Amino acid sequence: MNAKPAEAAEPGRRSSLRPMREFDLDAVMAIELRAYPFPWTRGIFRDCLRAGYSMWVHERGGALLGYGVLSVAAGEAHVLNLCTAIGHEGEGLGLHMLQALLKIARGQRAQRVFLEVRPSNPRAIDLYQRVGFNEIGRRPRYYPATGGREDAIVMAMELLD
Repeated sequence: MNAKPAEAAEPGRRSSLRPMREFDLDAVMAIELRAYPFPWTRGIFRDCLRAGYSMWVHERGGALLGYGVLSVAAGEAHVLNLCTAIGHEGEGLGLHMLQALLKIARGQRAQRVFLEVRPSNPRAIDLYQRVGFNEIGRRPRYYPATGGREDAIVMAMELLD
């Protein structure tokens, strides 16, 4: 976590990013459990923290409004989780977090960033495409889903200087 993202500059709605800590996990899990029918577990978040992944939270007035998890290794980065709290969608928090994660990836000399997204999440797909991600493939039956499994769209973005 060697890069420091900037603050979001929304008049009257100032928020900031800071590194996620273990004491944030209750608030992170509250967001995760409301946002996803098949959420990450507390253990997954804790393992990512202990592994040293870049993990950031969006905070406004002491409340967590979202988070992002990034893994960087061998010149590649992977956005593992990006989530905005229910009720705060459309405020630009996801875009701000994604831009911060990309800045961190560049700072760690990643040349390419990958992520997976559910085809049933058009809002996220639109965000990723607007930032410059392109679909490069599919992972069949990657995600658990009600009544079975759902494919993942694999997206990538080159980080050019």
